[in-house]
Amino acid sequence: MVFGIGTDISKVSRFSKWVRNPNLISRFFNEREIVEVDSKSLERRIQSLSEHYAARFAAKEAFSKALGTGFVGLELSDFGIVNDSSGKPEFYFGKKTLERISDITGDDFLVHVSISHEKEYATAFVVIETGGKKEN
Repeated sequence: MVFGIGTDISKVSRFSKWVRNPNLISRFFNEREIVEVDSKSLERRIQSLSEHYAARFAAKEAFSKALGTGFVGLELSDFGIVNDSSGKPEFYFGKKTLERISDITGDDFLVHVSISHEKEYATAFVVIETGGKKEN
C-alpha cells in the first residue's frame, strides 16, 4: 500500500556556494553522500558537484513530503542517497531516521526514489510503501 508520495525540484546554482563551504555540506548531507575533492579541481567540478548535491537535497525534500512531516524530527545528515552496485539511487537511513519512519509508518516499509538533474535543475520523486521490506 502506498503510504505517501513526495516530489521536489532544486535549482542547481543554489548549491554552488554550498560546494565551496564544507560546513554547509556536512550540515545537510551525511558522510556517504559527501564527495571529496581537492582544491585544485574544485573550480572545474563546481557544476557537477552542484548537480550532485541539488539532486540529493531534492530527494531529502521529497522524502520528507512523502513521510508527511517535512523536516520536523529529521536530521538531514542522518539519511541520504547512495548508489547501489548498478548505480541505482537508494536511500540510506541512520538510526534516528529509521526510528522516526517506524514511528510514523510502522516497521514494515519500503522507500522508492528517482532523481534527475540537468544543468539548472534537479528533481526527485519518492514513494513510501508500507507492507514491504525495510530499507537500510
